[in-house]
Amino acid sequence: MACTTILIGKGASYDGSTMVARNEDSGAGSFIEKKKTVVLAQDQPRHYQSVLSHVKIDLPDNPMTYTVTPDALGKDGIYGAFGVNQANVAMSATETITSNARVLGADPLVEYHASQGQPGQADYVPEQVGGIGEEDFVTLVLPYIKSARQGVVRLGGLLEEFGTYEMNGIAFQDKHEIWWLETVGGTIGLLSGFPTMLMS
Repeated sequence: MACTTILIGKGASYDGSTMVARNEDSGAGSFIEKKKTVVLAQDQPRHYQSVLSHVKIDLPDNPMTYTVTPDALGKDGIYGAFGVNQANVAMSATETITSNARVLGADPLVEYHASQGQPGQADYVPEQVGGIGEEDFVTLVLPYIKSARQGVVRLGGLLEEFGTYEMNGIAFQDKHEIWWLETVGGTIGLLSGFPTMLMS
């Protein structure tokens, strides 16, 4: 089954709760080992570097403790998948989505390109750092937000500053609201709030 996210707002649940559920697929029949862990506030890095895109980001000094479900082996980065922080705000990583050529022509993806040649040589092309993506989102956002709306604002600001190399849908949940953000271009996101709706 492809990545699928279900969002249930207060008006659609029996007891007025908000609920978010997401599954994660693995490409080409492969299996990616995950682990469940708690990241204590004092263990959250203050300087982050993406494995896939090589982007470097300084993080705030006031993180909260949070749960996360990263790739167990970590060879392609953290890939946090989902988690809940100590303010009881939840965040998913991503549901892969798509865009179209017209949008990407106006707002191209911020993709990583390795360096070519050797420094000092005439044909040397330095590395081009990419944006942020599924590998990074939970680590960069969840420890710093106290509501679903704050999650949208923080991730939206990071997307504007650093861009992204892929199209994704990300859910944010607190006890009152669910917000859904889609990255449809390199720096543009579309958002929706679902305080009282059912989405699938």
